[in-house]
Amino acid sequence: MRVGINALLLSNRSGYRRSGIGRYLDRLLGALPAALGDDQLVAYAGRGVDPPHPSLTRSWRRAWVPSDRPPLRIAWEQTALPVAARRDRLDVFHGTMNVLPRSLPCPAVVTVHDLAFLRWPDQVPARRYRYLSVGLKAATKRAARIIAVSASTKSDLVELLAVDPSRITVTHLGVDARFRPPGAEERRALLDRHRLVRPYLLAVGNLEPRKNLPALLRAFARLAPDIPHDLVLIGAEGWLTGEIHATLAALRLGGRVRMTGFVDDDELPVWYGAADLFVYPSRYEGFGLPVVEAMACGTPVVTSNVSSLPEIGGDAALLVDPADEASIADGVRRVLTDPAFAGDLRRRGRHRAAEFTWERTAAQTVAVYREVAG
Repeated sequence: MRVGINALLLSNRSGYRRSGIGRYLDRLLGALPAALGDDQLVAYAGRGVDPPHPSLTRSWRRAWVPSDRPPLRIAWEQTALPVAARRDRLDVFHGTMNVLPRSLPCPAVVTVHDLAFLRWPDQVPARRYRYLSVGLKAATKRAARIIAVSASTKSDLVELLAVDPSRITVTHLGVDARFRPPGAEERRALLDRHRLVRPYLLAVGNLEPRKNLPALLRAFARLAPDIPHDLVLIGAEGWLTGEIHATLAALRLGGRVRMTGFVDDDELPVWYGAADLFVYPSRYEGFGLPVVEAMACGTPVVTSNVSSLPEIGGDAALLVDPADEASIADGVRRVLTDPAFAGDLRRRGRHRAAEFTWERTAAQTVAVYREVAG
């Protein structure tokens, strides 16, 4: 079996594309060679992007287009990728981000990460909404099989696009082994390097409306007079971020809130592990990878009671109402003031995180390939 995978959204550059779909591609490509065994994988990546696994070197195909130029990337996906698939005699093609090329010469699988753009159309740039709504609807019709990254995303596909549930396989994402509790020296080095003199609460995710950061900022403002903590927001600038910055300015929290921008994976686990609490009050997630990463690093988690987050957090996270800033503040306060409860969340979290591995993700993905290839 020869499998082709669209890796055009994989990037070697720091920033937005190194989180979310970029992390999914990086980790999945790293785990697929072992899961495929004697079967072959061909990856189609952007110009200047290197393979994340040595065994992919010979089967790594670089497009002439830069992956960070959406119009060129989309044009190449729709016109040149079908030609490349014929040239490489693929048996299965895997579209990794909601869309598929037209006129593929083989059966296709598509991964759907979330339907946020349909749930919250006013919180997505208009051009992105048009592209995704047309592309996803076409892909779910053309695909021989659909991979959803959570049962919540599967439910959304059935509800919003009337997809037959028998065509959907749920394949959870994994957490990399580097996400573990940091040692005391690693923690001290991070605190010294970034001049962190207070304990802190942590939120991680690209800055965009559904992450619900204005509500988190208002909840923190309620708590700030009573706790010694700062709030650290890690994430690249996404879109429609004006409300976030306006809320921060209006609350006048001074130096109590720090926005770091994108943080590389080499340092991110220490940020998680050195935090007293990870808080993730997102309005909607297809999976919620930062929740699992924080748990793996031994940090107690407060997250939302909506979309995929109860599914992923299980009984190892404290769930709050993301629409109610008082609920968010009360959840944070409970963890910070109850050491026994916080310790229980830490223990449960590490156990829960161990259930999510990229090896399992790759094995389940390959099972879908083999089903489609016959």
